[in-house]
Amino acid sequence: MARTIDTPIQQRFTDVDPFLHVNNVAQQMYFDVGKTAYYNKVLGGDVLTGVRRIVTVSTSTSYMAQVRMDDDVHVTTTCERIGNKSMTLFQRLLAGGCVCSESRSVMVAFDFEAQQGIPVPDEWRRAMTEVE
Repeated sequence: MARTIDTPIQQRFTDVDPFLHVNNVAQQMYFDVGKTAYYNKVLGGDVLTGVRRIVTVSTSTSYMAQVRMDDDVHVTTTCERIGNKSMTLFQRLLAGGCVCSESRSVMVAFDFEAQQGIPVPDEWRRAMTEVE
């Protein structure tokens, strides 16, 4: 199985609605925090700031349970699939030992100087498929 990164999430007061449920938009931001941690730990920070970067082109999220203000929340992130120019990240948001939501994001490797998609670099491919 590919590397999985587990990221603890610090909730903010503004993440919750009047019923003390974490808003779906906030959950999407939690997934982004998980992606950032994954990139930094697995691929290095250059994939967010260098010439060759990862760009999100599609995201799909399913919500299975409520996340509450006092829950201990963390996100797991793993690379589920790598194609020629794209990769799919699979994430789970967990609270109290329960999977509350799942997200799949299709990411592309992108050359910002040329302003075009590129094949997934071999070093990224190796790093994302390393066995834990």
